[in-house]
Amino acid sequence: MAATSATTFSITPTIAFGPKAGQLPQSKPSGVRFNSKKSLVSFSGLKAVTSVICESDTSFLNKESCSALRSTFARKAQSSEQRPQNALQPQASFKVAVLGAAGGIGQPLALLIKMSPLVSALHLYDVMNVKGVAADLSHCNTPSQVLDFTGPEELASALKGVNVVVIPAGVPRKPGMTRDDLFNINANIVKTLVEAVADNCPDAFVHIISNPVNSTVPIAAEVLKQKGVYDPKKLFGVTTLDVVRANTFVAQKKNLKLIDVDVPVVGGHAGITILPLLSKTMPSVSFTDEEVGDLTVRIQNAGTEVVEAKAGAGSATLSMAYAAARFVESSLRALDGDGDVYECVFVESNLTELPFFASRVKLGRNGVESLISSDLQGLTEYEQKALEALKPELKASIEKGVAFAQKQAVAA
Repeated sequence: MAATSATTFSITPTIAFGPKAGQLPQSKPSGVRFNSKKSLVSFSGLKAVTSVICESDTSFLNKESCSALRSTFARKAQSSEQRPQNALQPQASFKVAVLGAAGGIGQPLALLIKMSPLVSALHLYDVMNVKGVAADLSHCNTPSQVLDFTGPEELASALKGVNVVVIPAGVPRKPGMTRDDLFNINANIVKTLVEAVADNCPDAFVHIISNPVNSTVPIAAEVLKQKGVYDPKKLFGVTTLDVVRANTFVAQKKNLKLIDVDVPVVGGHAGITILPLLSKTMPSVSFTDEEVGDLTVRIQNAGTEVVEAKAGAGSATLSMAYAAARFVESSLRALDGDGDVYECVFVESNLTELPFFASRVKLGRNGVESLISSDLQGLTEYEQKALEALKPELKASIEKGVAFAQKQAVAA
């Protein structure tokens, strides 16, 4: 892979950073620029002739995270027989498992996670067709070792010693389907997988992608409670795609530099339960009432937009994989000790009367460190009405998930 004297690599899809206490934390994308007079010989170890330079204007990484990034690299001595260059070797130390790795989301997600310098082992699990995916990914010269696991009999082995479990398993939406149409199939899949998580890696961060997230996260919580290992700080419904979409659409509409845009999205992860707080957009920008209505509806219906565009050939797999990889990387940064990681995510919450709610949170080594309540203060009249309007639907979806899990427990 040849490179010029200033080659840019996007190492992390995004990492969220916030300023000092008392100010609203803002998610900042991140990246790295490698300056070298010679070509980059390989991506493995992120080898470069000179140093890593962080440039917030032209790449993903901001100044606040430069030291955190550099701390994940260690110079490795070169023997006289080796190439005369300085190798930067990441100190990869975390194990990540993707359950549903052979699917439309799982494959691109696994590729993006494979690129992380923080991952030492990537465990890919599915009921079929995962061996080829793992073989393919294993040829990528990045630090993590890729292992494949097929079928229920290998699920426990896939989860042993894992730090982060990502669950995109399940059936995708098709034209005409709502997220609730997916419920009966995906609910059982999530229940089975989370039971295995409880038995084999109860301390892991658990990222739920399988829809309907508004119901599958409560199912996961009930399963973990029944197993006696529920930690609300470590169970996440991945709603990052709503933020990614909001940032993209707002930047396009207002002609802003995308790297600077951050729109908090709260509520849930389906239809009207998705509430972008456009009044909280950073940098501050004004919207007409018509723009607010149009942007809100587009963000809420963006998944349907992709389903219809694919005309029966799938749902939002690539953008979902990107968003999920961003949240994985944020989780890994938090586990690695970065004290300035913020993301919007669907978690157990006391910010409203609902038991689960998506909001911006601060992540740390033990999971959710705090909920950012300031996002729900000073809302516009439109946002306040939309917040009240989403609550009954979100409440019903949460209760549906809880009832399913409890019924399954009684039946067992």
